[in-house]
Amino acid sequence: MDVDPVDDLLATMKIEDARYVRVDARAPWGISFPPRHLARLVLISRGTCLLVADTLAGPQRLEANDCFLVRAGVRFTLQDEAGSEVVDCDGLVSRAPGDSARVGGDGELTQIVSTRFAFDAVAAEPLFALLPPVFRLNLDDASSQLLRTTFDLIARESAAGGLGGGFIMSRLSDVLFVQALRTCCADVGGGTVGWIAALRDPRLAVAMKELHADLAHPWTVDELARTAGMSRSAFAALFKERTGDTPLGYLTAWRMYRVKVLLRETPLSVQEIAVRVGYDTGSALSRAFSGREGVTPGAWRKLTGH
Repeated sequence: MDVDPVDDLLATMKIEDARYVRVDARAPWGISFPPRHLARLVLISRGTCLLVADTLAGPQRLEANDCFLVRAGVRFTLQDEAGSEVVDCDGLVSRAPGDSARVGGDGELTQIVSTRFAFDAVAAEPLFALLPPVFRLNLDDASSQLLRTTFDLIARESAAGGLGGGFIMSRLSDVLFVQALRTCCADVGGGTVGWIAALRDPRLAVAMKELHADLAHPWTVDELARTAGMSRSAFAALFKERTGDTPLGYLTAWRMYRVKVLLRETPLSVQEIAVRVGYDTGSALSRAFSGREGVTPGAWRKLTGH
């Protein structure tokens, strides 16, 4: 059985605590979003505004239907114009279920949809390491139509105010985040170097899915090449070109990601984790982990508070 690495990663991320708010902002207005441990997906559904972020070279003008994903830990601000007074996003409260939060004066209207997401940042590391701090999504192409549809479903559910509406909106928000990440993956995978780009190559994808289905297997380059239907040398060269890493280096990196998730999420001993990810002994795992992370698995577990 093969395993889609993206599906595997998204399942491991444990997306939770998704929260959704609609904002009616009338000029002059501004909203600040502090750098918290939450990712945000923002849609400008009507009007225009300026996006200012620590990680951007300068302000960016956003128009209706512009959408962007912001990584956790990034500070950004939305304003009708530079210099407008800003309020903290936590001060945006709807008067009643289904209502929009309101901010600003009595000028031109801009409508914003903001959804925030909490998830296991360690599990998400392989994906978010490939994404810029602020990632613009194109909602006009065919691949993003499902994302646009989910935004619309959430808006309708919010307006309806029916029984169980909060629960439904939370689940739809989870779906929204996954769809946004999928759209990011499609964009990142085109013409770049990295594991997502490698998945776009049918030959490499076969081998990579087999590898992810059983990280504990004692994989060799020869075996992976046979799975891909290629010679060893051709497979190794193509793999390096697409991912920027060797096949066995890639395997080690994903084993270490899995180790960190297991250290955080389970009480398993280092020896038990070692067996799960393909090392004969806890000592062998500790040497590999220390070589990449600079600390032993036990020390890393203590540093992360688990």
